[in-house]
Amino acid sequence: QVQLVESGGGLVQPGGSLGLSCAASGRLFSINVMGWYRQAPGKQRELVAAITSRGVTNYADSVKGRFTISRDNAKNTVYLQMNSLKPEDTAVYYCNVGTPRGVYWGQGTQVTVSS
Repeated sequence: QVQLVESGGGLVQPGGSLGLSCAASGRLFSINVMGWYRQAPGKQRELVAAITSRGVTNYADSVKGRFTISRDNAKNTVYLQMNSLKPEDTAVYYCNVGTPRGVYWGQGTQVTVSS
């Protein structure tokens, strides 16, 4: 019954910006961690950024200084603002939510950085 709805993916030129949003709904317990992962073809899924319920953040080294994660606890929504995008950022981005009952994943949204 838990559903994560992602939005904001698309095509952007190198150096451009894109914002992702993920709203969680359903039979959720308290949310401990919300985050974003990404997976490019032929590569492992990797953590991009995560944020705890208290606002503590963690970023992959490759995106530090360029991406910003934030959340609205009242709306069970997590955001990812991506600036100075590079072609190597191209991937399917997955929303992730961790609760005492389990871990949930969004369906993924495609982000393509290309000229």
